[in-house]
Amino acid sequence: MSIELTDEKYEQRKSEKYIGGRSKKLNGDQFLTGRARYINDLEFTNLAHLAIVRSPHPHAVIKNIDIEKALADPTVLTVVTGEDVLKHTNPIPHFIDPSVFGGNTTDLRCLAVDRVIYAGQPVVAIVATTKNDAEKAMDLITIEYEELPYSMQPGVVIQPATADRDKEFVPNYDGWEDNNVMHIPYVEGDMDAAIEAADFVIEDEIEMHRYAHAPMETRGYVASWNKYDETLDFYGSCQNPHPLRWVLSQSLGLPENKVRVITPKVGGAFGLKMHGHPEESLVCMLSKMLDRPVKWIEDRRESFLIGAREQKHRFQVAFNKDGTVTGLRVFITSNIGVLGGMPGWGMAFLTGLAFPTGYKIPNTDIQVSINTTNKGPWNAARGYGKEATNLLMERVMNMVARKLDMDSLEVRRLNLITKTEFPYKTNGGLNIDSGDYHGAIDKAMELLGYDDVRKQQQELRAEGKYFGIGFAFELTPEGGDIPGTLVGGFDTSTVKMDPSGDVTVLTGVTTPGSGNDTGIAQIVADELGVLIENITVIQGDTGICPYGFGNYSGRSMLVGGGSAALAARDVKARIAVVAAILLETEEENLEFERGMIYAKGKDASIPVKDVAYTIYTTAFATSFGVSEPALESTKVYKPDNLTHVPDEKGRIQPYPTYSYAVHFAVTEVDIETGSVDLQRIGVVHDCGTIINPTLVEGQMEGAIVMGIGAALSEELIHGEDGTLLTDRFKNYLMPRAGDIPTIEMEHTVTPSPFSVLGTKGAGEGGVGGAQAAIANAVDDALSTLGVTVRKMPLSPPNVLQMIREAESTQEVEVI
Repeated sequence: MSIELTDEKYEQRKSEKYIGGRSKKLNGDQFLTGRARYINDLEFTNLAHLAIVRSPHPHAVIKNIDIEKALADPTVLTVVTGEDVLKHTNPIPHFIDPSVFGGNTTDLRCLAVDRVIYAGQPVVAIVATTKNDAEKAMDLITIEYEELPYSMQPGVVIQPATADRDKEFVPNYDGWEDNNVMHIPYVEGDMDAAIEAADFVIEDEIEMHRYAHAPMETRGYVASWNKYDETLDFYGSCQNPHPLRWVLSQSLGLPENKVRVITPKVGGAFGLKMHGHPEESLVCMLSKMLDRPVKWIEDRRESFLIGAREQKHRFQVAFNKDGTVTGLRVFITSNIGVLGGMPGWGMAFLTGLAFPTGYKIPNTDIQVSINTTNKGPWNAARGYGKEATNLLMERVMNMVARKLDMDSLEVRRLNLITKTEFPYKTNGGLNIDSGDYHGAIDKAMELLGYDDVRKQQQELRAEGKYFGIGFAFELTPEGGDIPGTLVGGFDTSTVKMDPSGDVTVLTGVTTPGSGNDTGIAQIVADELGVLIENITVIQGDTGICPYGFGNYSGRSMLVGGGSAALAARDVKARIAVVAAILLETEEENLEFERGMIYAKGKDASIPVKDVAYTIYTTAFATSFGVSEPALESTKVYKPDNLTHVPDEKGRIQPYPTYSYAVHFAVTEVDIETGSVDLQRIGVVHDCGTIINPTLVEGQMEGAIVMGIGAALSEELIHGEDGTLLTDRFKNYLMPRAGDIPTIEMEHTVTPSPFSVLGTKGAGEGGVGGAQAAIANAVDDALSTLGVTVRKMPLSPPNVLQMIREAESTQEVEVI
């Protein structure tokens, strides 16, 4: 086959790239037809099932555990307690140990040993021949507890009615003086001087609640021990197979190369499935003890025990009459529940580091207090603490505008970094790569039809309606790299081409169901010039995939795509040597496109597969000059703009890229019921080079829906007895399809100068921006009543409470 490659056709083919196109999801037919296999679909011979007896108390001493009746049940294979755990396992390593940052730490076990520290903590494990039998045997376990005083909020101690009234409060962990993990200051400039010199100072607070990850698929694990070669296969719905393999090897005392972690299809994660959960080591220990596969699937009540984001921010903002913000002081109290092995507590660390997002505020004093209580643990959650920073910053900007009677967008324009100032070093030491924040505001105003909506607001207010418009700027550092932990900023990919020309990509990043394997395939297809249909992407198997850190921090395209691009380029270079000889041209004249290699300006071409076959079959028999005829390459990629060496102020740079967005929301509030009607929501988003717009839009739409739920209805609520009240979807109120208006979206693109493809992360943004825009819209709607939004979520009871508080503090004329 040959073709005359004119300049016109050459330019046309260059534009026919996969990158930037809407390639369909790889293996999408499997998902549509139900053939995709999740953890609960896997079949094993001689499978046993695990059920877990959990503590009913938030804090108590375990006085006695009677397991005899359960052991007498013929369906029960074994029952283990914390004492057994001490004999068979080591402590579970922390995902991010607080001691790395000078904080308090503790040993973590997969079952409580002598006392429990939250309601829901695993106490006894039962393994039976079926799931129903295991759950039935839970009623045969008798546990005697002695209740202790407990804390559901930092500094607030509750005495249970059954406790000794003279018993003093005991910190959650032996050797701790109190329940504080650490205190972290982020200070830049002179905040006291800024307050003294400012025209105005606002002091206020905002409270952010605990809410859940709520993926469609809960967690699930199957462990299978092989006694003959002393190896362990672990199948899990998880995000970080390689780091989890290390954790299991340490906890079980096995060589790491004797443990294999395999991740099947994952039905959503959002941070919940990052490792450090006690059940991971527990199923492995039990499989080893019983010498048979053991399975555990989390139920929804268990899933809701893990939350995130519960913080209170008390702040001062100093600003001048022209709208320039000169100083910001924030004291953050984080309630992380108990300290688990998961990385959730680090969200509070990042909340402080991310200030003041994309704003130029010369003086900042951010103090973060990270505290444990007797609630369930945090795990990492989408946004990883930065969504809280964005919410506070955007409320601050609206408060400043309201005080000065200015348009909030003008206040933002005045204080945001301009496009000529990048890269820009923030007060916390983050080096923001690129952006056009003001241009995004312009696009968002146009998308909303700003002037027309403001006019509509005036008309509706004249009719007695409470109609509000809210904006929010959102900055999202992505691609995190934390030294001293298995949170890596690099990743690895292998690209190999068979003699048939088919391509296999093995990568260290995994997918939680979002389709990043499709994006990686698009990148490799363009780099190699092959059809995407000829590419298979393999993820989530430590036995065959190169070492990688999985999915988190919007890193899949950034480092997974980056390493795949480099490996594909290496393979392509080897192919080019032989193709140039076969086409009798120079390598620089070759164009690889959709399975063909063309010689520019010549009537000559050859299929890529023919060159691959030639290399495999005749490379050493001819003088092709190919030093490595195997068409396989493994490359590691780490973006630039990461610095572990502290600067002169002791700051490191743990994020290479910074996506951003401008969100808007339009709401109407019924002041009789407190109900918020979300009428419009939209975003202008920039994640650098877009590999696949469909994937990016899907990520942003999903995040916005999560932000809507966080803003209006989702909340994990505990009773006075320390137990979780919102433990099912019947009372944990997620937004349904009918609650979501059409999400309006546009993109803007400022490629990152620090990544190989110009990409930035696209996985974590959206939650905080949507939540903040809705909060500002409700605040705007109720501004005529003197209401200030200080507490989330904006559920009807909370909205009514805000209205009552405003009425009690001032004379209000209701229109």
